[in-house]
Amino acid sequence: MVAPPDNDVLWARSLHYSHSGSPALTGVSLGVREGEILAVNGPRASGKTTLLRCLSGQLVPQQGEVWFNSTPVHTMGPVVRERLRRDRFGWIDSEPRLVPELNAWENAALPLLLHGASHRAAKKAAMEWLERLDIAMIARKRPADLLQSQRQRVAVARALVTTPSVIFADEPTAPLHQTDRAQVLRTLTAAARSHRITVLLATHDAEVATLADRTVSLLDGRRVNSVQADGVEGRAACSLSV
Repeated sequence: MVAPPDNDVLWARSLHYSHSGSPALTGVSLGVREGEILAVNGPRASGKTTLLRCLSGQLVPQQGEVWFNSTPVHTMGPVVRERLRRDRFGWIDSEPRLVPELNAWENAALPLLLHGASHRAAKKAAMEWLERLDIAMIARKRPADLLQSQRQRVAVARALVTTPSVIFADEPTAPLHQTDRAQVLRTLTAAARSHRITVLLATHDAEVATLADRTVSLLDGRRVNSVQADGVEGRAACSLSV
């Protein structure tokens, strides 16, 4: 194994993964710098979700390497990978997965409570994020009583509440209307920049991708290019870390 560049918080080389014999990733390599917002763009079934799941340790690539802060994720056992996801990563899905028995602020505070934070400290942090997402007024409501857009914002608050090193966002605005989508993305990107959180944002929406510092495109499980925010484009084959 070759250690990744020092300035890359996430680094992957030659990732291969198949679902039931159907290739989802074929030789994908990339590097992500600390504090960078990277959009992973491509049509549905292009491999975006599989890539995020491999990078976050949810899946172990069948071939290739994944490194986080110069530590190999692909060689970790299940318990260590679970601890890494709990302590250092945040995840936002396209569908909010909230605990139905908990109210909004309790759902947002759940990662802190699981880390052993006091009830008061966890609630304070959760309420701050709910306020930033303009949903403080529904803090005591349970998921069944919330609109879809409100549930998704609670899921975003839950991902941000621990100030993780990396947030993986898999089509996080897919269920939202235009106005709600813009608000959620503004909050997510502002939080990332102010707290130096690295964000990997999987999306098939070109407008969403414009908020990123750089865009990596996938097609049929292969990386096809990388575009920086200033419009500079390069072929993926030129470098493992661009």
